[in-house]
Amino acid sequence: MNENKLKTAVLGLNETGQLLLKAACETGYFAVQAVADKDTKLAQRTAEQYKCALYDDYRQLVMQNQLDCLMVAAGIHTCDEHVRSAMKKKFNVLKSAPPARNFEEAAQLVQLAEAENIKFAIANPSRFAQSSLALQKFLQAGRIEKIFLVTAFCAAGQKDNEGWQTDPKSAGGGVLLHDCYQMIDQIVCNFAAPTQVYALNTNHAADKQQRLYLTEDTAVVTMKFSDTFSGNIIASKAVGPEQEVLKVYGKEKILTVSNTRFVVCDEDDKTLEEFEYTDDLFSRYKALLEDFALSILRPAENKLRSAARDNLKNMAVIESAYLSARTGFPEEPARILKMGQIKPVNV
Repeated sequence: MNENKLKTAVLGLNETGQLLLKAACETGYFAVQAVADKDTKLAQRTAEQYKCALYDDYRQLVMQNQLDCLMVAAGIHTCDEHVRSAMKKKFNVLKSAPPARNFEEAAQLVQLAEAENIKFAIANPSRFAQSSLALQKFLQAGRIEKIFLVTAFCAAGQKDNEGWQTDPKSAGGGVLLHDCYQMIDQIVCNFAAPTQVYALNTNHAADKQQRLYLTEDTAVVTMKFSDTFSGNIIASKAVGPEQEVLKVYGKEKILTVSNTRFVVCDEDDKTLEEFEYTDDLFSRYKALLEDFALSILRPAENKLRSAARDNLKNMAVIESAYLSARTGFPEEPARILKMGQIKPVNV
């Protein structure tokens, strides 16, 4: 392996794939060898821009290249077997969130990566947002006491989605899995996984029968962390504008976190501290890729900050929410983790 550059390629040249490519080049740690997309013209334009090989067949890219790492922005339903093949060829893998369509699929990928002794990371740019880091530092410093409630609002915005995203078989889920993943990751990272999850999901289909064959566009999730600490998430693709807001309620303080702001208020909602940040999605992806690269190049000094194994807790929460929506009863993420034969961590 070149100590200065990691030979890499990207599967899927959607918006996320383009961000990964641009950020990878900016870090100086990656040498882009190839790109692939089902859209041949898009693959050709991108390959010309980055002066690399192009493919419209994911399998061919994996089989015909020997890489240090593979970045995957394509939907997992289009490339699951090719990601597995890459792992078996000892490629380190960075997968855009979510890691898979369901918990079982994610657990299998984690187990394969560990068996092959490679890095398997999930791209969670929110972990590298300055506002999120400010919240993390505030909590670690113990500057808020007796937290009893967290609330999250996730409006995905009324944007056009690709057809496969409405199909439960191809997508695995709707707004919770694909649009609310970063928010769930923030909650689990800062407060551990809830002990119980209760959820209601729906969509705008005309009748109940039709709704059964479409992913949800609106969800309400209630979480129990302890007898004195609970939370909820409201997520929807049917409202706008696009925004994510997390609020934390504790003794005498309320914390509010958005993409670019961190605000501390007293119990009467009077602002005590307020911080504005200028970082954008690109800068977060760049920080994320620097972290991924250094975890490969100098692993003894740089622990991977978004390992796929840790993301199984997020997937267990989401799986519990979908199961609860079907059964009408609260479900336990710890039970999902146990069923997947993955040792629970901080649950």
